[in-house]
Amino acid sequence: MAFRRRVKALPRHITASVGDGVVVVDAGSLLSQDQLTQDHLLQGLWGDTRTTCHTLILDLTINNNNNNNNNTSLALRLLETSGLWKLPEARVVVIGKRAAVKDVLLHHSLRNTINVLYLAVHHLTRHTPSRQGREWGLLSVYGRCLYCRSGQMDIKLNRQWNMDMNISDTKHLFYGEMHNMMGHKLDIVTVMRFPYIFFTRDTEAPGTTVTLQDSLDARLIKVFAQALNFTFEIREDPDRSWGLETEKGVHGGMVGHLQREESDLCTAVGPTPARMKILEYLRGYDSDVMAVISLKPSLLPEHLSLIRPFEGELWLAVVVSVVAWGVILWLLQRAWWWVAGGPGVRFNTALLYGWGALLERPPSDPSTNTSGQVLLGWWLVFCLVVNTAYRSSLIAHMTVQGKSKPIETFEDVVNQDGWRWGSEPWPYKGLPLLYFTEHKNPTIRKIYQHMEMMGVDDALSKVLAGSFSLIHWKIYTTIIISSRYTDSRGHTPFYISKQGASIMSSIGWGTRKGAPFYPRFKKVFSRLEDAGLISYLKKDVINRRIRENRNEATLDLQVTPSEESSQVVLGMQHMQGAFYLLFLGYGVSLLTLLGETFRCCGSSPQ
Repeated sequence: MAFRRRVKALPRHITASVGDGVVVVDAGSLLSQDQLTQDHLLQGLWGDTRTTCHTLILDLTINNNNNNNNNTSLALRLLETSGLWKLPEARVVVIGKRAAVKDVLLHHSLRNTINVLYLAVHHLTRHTPSRQGREWGLLSVYGRCLYCRSGQMDIKLNRQWNMDMNISDTKHLFYGEMHNMMGHKLDIVTVMRFPYIFFTRDTEAPGTTVTLQDSLDARLIKVFAQALNFTFEIREDPDRSWGLETEKGVHGGMVGHLQREESDLCTAVGPTPARMKILEYLRGYDSDVMAVISLKPSLLPEHLSLIRPFEGELWLAVVVSVVAWGVILWLLQRAWWWVAGGPGVRFNTALLYGWGALLERPPSDPSTNTSGQVLLGWWLVFCLVVNTAYRSSLIAHMTVQGKSKPIETFEDVVNQDGWRWGSEPWPYKGLPLLYFTEHKNPTIRKIYQHMEMMGVDDALSKVLAGSFSLIHWKIYTTIIISSRYTDSRGHTPFYISKQGASIMSSIGWGTRKGAPFYPRFKKVFSRLEDAGLISYLKKDVINRRIRENRNEATLDLQVTPSEESSQVVLGMQHMQGAFYLLFLGYGVSLLTLLGETFRCCGSSPQ
C-alpha cells in the first residue's frame, strides 16, 4: 500500500517487498468524503482477505501548503480510520522528516503494530562536497519496539546510511515475532468459575484486584508470564459477568472490558459469533456440560418382583394368547363334532387346559382328533419357551433387586410427575441464558421458565428430599458432591447424568482486538494442548481441590450406606409377591363359593 506515490528515497529491497498489489490513497481526499464513501473505499485498503502479508508505506515528505503537521495528522487519522490497530503483524514504513519521528512512532493508531520503521532523510549542508552536481544526504532508520523500555513502548535508531553508498545489512530492520515482552504489565479481567479460575478478593469493592488461588487459569497465567516475560494485574469484573450483548454491538461484563480496550486479557469465556467480532479468542480447553443432578435410582418394590420379568405388553399378549388358544380349540372341536359326530369339548375345559399347560400342570388331553392334537403340540412348544424365559428372568429379579430409571436428560425432568428443578443464578449471566431463552426446543425453554434460583447447598438438600433435580455445570457439582456428599468408599446418594447439554464448543481466553501478543499466546496454547499438559493440569486441579475440601470438612457426610452384598439369600421380602397371590386366590375362591351357594339356594325347590 502507499499513501501518495512518492517513494523514490526508499531502498530497493523495501520497494520490492510491497508485492504485486498496490493501493494508492490520498489521505486528504479520502477523509473529506462522507462516512459511507469512506467505508466503501477502506474495505479494499488492505487488499484481498487471503493475502497474508501487508505492508503500509506512508509518505509524509510532500508539503501541503507548507504545512507538514497537517499532512502528518491526516495520515495518522487515516491509520486509525482504516483499522490498522486490528492488524498487529502488518508492516508499516514511514518516510518523513526527523522532527516527526516521535509523534508518528508513538501515535495511538500504531499501538498494536509490532513492526514499524521510520525513514528520516537528512540533507547535507551546502559546504559538503557533492558529486556531479547532486546533493546527497543521510538516511536514518528508526525502529519502534512495543516493550523495550521496561515493558513500555520506545524508539531506537536502527541504522544510518550515507545516500551515496550502497545500502546493506538490512535483514534485521524489523523485529519480527514477539518472543519477549520485557516485563510489560497486562491488565486482566476475570470472573470466578472453578476449576478454570479461582481467587480471593483483595477488598469488597466492585472491580477489586484479586489474588489468584490454585486453579487451571492461575497455573496457565503463571506459565505464560514466565515464558513470555510479562507481569500482570488481575481484577474482578464489577458486575461479575462474562458479558452479553446489551444493545446492538455493545457488550457488558468481561467482554465489554476488552471491547473498550480497558483490559488486555480475560480469563475463561465461551465464544459466540457476536463476541468473535470484538475480541480475539484463544481456545484453551473443552467446555463443561450442563448436567442434571438427582437422587440415585431407587429400589423397586419387592412385591412386584413376580410381574417384573415381563413388560406389561408381554403380559397382555400372554393372557390374550391363552384365551385365544382356548377359543380356537373349542371351535375346532365343535366343528369336528358337527361334521363327524362324537363327544365335544366344553369351553371352560379348553380354556383351563391352556392355562394349565402354561403353568406346566395341564389336565387330561381334551382333544379327540388329529387337528386338535397338532394344535395342542404347538401350544406346548409355546408354553415351554414362555416358561423358560419367565423362570430365568424371575431368578434374576429376585436375587438382584431392580431399580428405577435414572434421570438423564431435560426431557426426563419435564416428564416426571410433580417434579421441580433449580439452579444457582450466576451461570445465567453468560451463554447459558442465551441457550435456554433462545433455543427452539420447547422443552429447553420450559426448563428455564420453571427454574428455581437458589444456592447449590439448598438445591442439593431439596434433591435429597426427593422429586427435585439440580441443573448445573457438571464439573462444578461433581467437585461439591465428591467433597461433601461422598463417603470414603465412593458412595453418594446423588446421580449425575451421563448425558448433558453442551452449551459452548470450548472455553478459553479472550484478548482485545489487535493485541500484538495474541499470535504468540496462541502458539503457546497449542503447544501445551499438544503435549497434553492442559488436560493433566485440569485433572490435577480438580483432584487437589476435592482432597482439600474433604480434609477441611467438619460436617458428617450425608450419604446412604451401601446395600450391596456378594451373596443374596432369599427372604420374606423377596417372596412376598407369591403370598399376595395366594391370599388373592383365597379371596377369589371364597367369593366364588359364596356365589355358588347363593345360586344353589336360590334355585332349590320349595
